[in-house]
Amino acid sequence: MNDLYSNQRSMRNMRNIAMQRGVVAILDVGSSKIACLVLRFDGVPDVSTASDIGPLAGQSGFRVIGAATTRSRGVTFGEINAIQETESAIRTVLQAAQKMAHSRVDHVIACLSGGEPRSYGLDSLVDVQGHIVTEEDVARVLSLCDVPDYGEGREVLHAQPVNFALDNRSGLSDPRGQMGAELAVDMHMLTVDTSAVQHLANCIKRCDLELAGIASASYVSGISSLVEDELELGAACIDLGGGSTGISIFIKKHMIYADSVRMGGDHITSDISMGLKVPMANAERIKTFYGGVQATGMDDREMIEIGGETGDYEHDRRTVSRAELIGIMRPRVQEILEEVRVRLDAAGFDHLPSQQIVLTGGGSQIPGLDGLASKILGQQVRLGRPLRVHGLPQAATGPSFSSAVGLALFAAHPQDEWWDFDISYNRYPARSLRRAVKWFHDNW
Repeated sequence: MNDLYSNQRSMRNMRNIAMQRGVVAILDVGSSKIACLVLRFDGVPDVSTASDIGPLAGQSGFRVIGAATTRSRGVTFGEINAIQETESAIRTVLQAAQKMAHSRVDHVIACLSGGEPRSYGLDSLVDVQGHIVTEEDVARVLSLCDVPDYGEGREVLHAQPVNFALDNRSGLSDPRGQMGAELAVDMHMLTVDTSAVQHLANCIKRCDLELAGIASASYVSGISSLVEDELELGAACIDLGGGSTGISIFIKKHMIYADSVRMGGDHITSDISMGLKVPMANAERIKTFYGGVQATGMDDREMIEIGGETGDYEHDRRTVSRAELIGIMRPRVQEILEEVRVRLDAAGFDHLPSQQIVLTGGGSQIPGLDGLASKILGQQVRLGRPLRVHGLPQAATGPSFSSAVGLALFAAHPQDEWWDFDISYNRYPARSLRRAVKWFHDNW
C-alpha cells in the first residue's frame, strides 16, 4: 500500500501539471471498446448550466476538443490480458483523438472496470480540544482509521472521506475552519486486484504516456449519469458494459459502495452466436438492430434474416423470429440483473432514503430492459446517459460513454482522498506500512 499511496500522490501532482499545460486525455479501457476524449483546460468556467442538474453542471474550465473510439482488443472482464494488442488499440484511438483535437497529449487519466472491486467502510474519532479544525486534524483522523486486512495482491484504488461529524453535528462535507471538541470521520475504501492496475499502468507507459490518474469505472459512471437529487438522496448506478457490469451506490454526493458482476453485453452476444449458430460479428449486429427482452404477439410474425459467409445459399439465407431471439437474450439479461440484486441486497441498498436505480452503459440500450429491471430489482428504474458536459460530439453523448464523460468530470473536480492530506509517517494506519515509511525516513 505504501507504493500505491506514493503513486497516487504523484499522479495527483501529475494531473495538476497536465491541467496547467492545458491538455489531458481521458481513456476508458473497456472490454468492447476503448474511448478517448481530449480535454483542454482554459480556466474559463462554463455558466450555461441546466437548472435541473445542479451546481456541478457545466464544464467548469474545460472543453472537449477531441474524441475517438475503437474496438477493444486484449481486454476481457474489464482487465487487460494481452498487453501488445491493447497497446495497439490505445495508440490507434489516441492518434485519432489527437488528430481531431489538433493537439499532442502527454498525460492520460484512465479508468478500469475490472479488478474485482471490494468496498470497505472505515471510521475513526479524534479529540480536537475545542479548537478550530485544521487540515492537520483531518489528516490525523484519517490516519487513525482502522484499515482491514484486504489480502495479498490487492491495492487501494479510492479512499474517500464520505462524512465528517463534529461533536453532535453529522453530515459535514468539510469540517475545516469549524470549532468543536471531537472530530469523527466515515471513509469509504475501494480495493482492486493489483495486477489489473499494474497492467493498465504498464500498457499506458508503453504508449509513451504519463499516467496522471486512475479511477474505477463504476464510480465515474455514477458521477456522470446521476442527477443532483439522486446523488444527494441515494441511488445506484448500474453500468452494463461489454465484459462486466459495474455497480455503485451514492448518497450525500459520495460513493459508499462499489462492486461488479463479471457478465455483460458480450455474454449476451455470445449466447446469440451459439444459439443461432452465427459468427460473433453477425450476432452483435442482430442484437443491436433486433434485440429485446420483452416479447409481444407481433414478435412471432417478425422474421429476421440471418446473414452468413459460409457460401451455402440455404444456410446463409436462414431466418428466425424476433420472439426466438428474445428467448435467447432474456435468460442472460435476467441472470445479470439477479446478480446485481444480490450485490445491492448485500450492500443494504434498501435502507437508503431513496432507492432510485439508473441503468447506463452500452448494454442499457436493449429495448425493454428498464421494464424487466424494475420487476427483478423491485425499485424505480430509469435509463441514464452522460450529463453535465456540453459540447460533446454526437457520437459521444450515448450511455456507452458514461464512464468516459464521468472520468472527465473526475479530472476536473476530484473529490478529496486519503492521499491529498499530509499524514505523518508515525500515523499511518497499517503497522507494516508504518515500519516501511519509518525505514525510508531513517535511511534516506
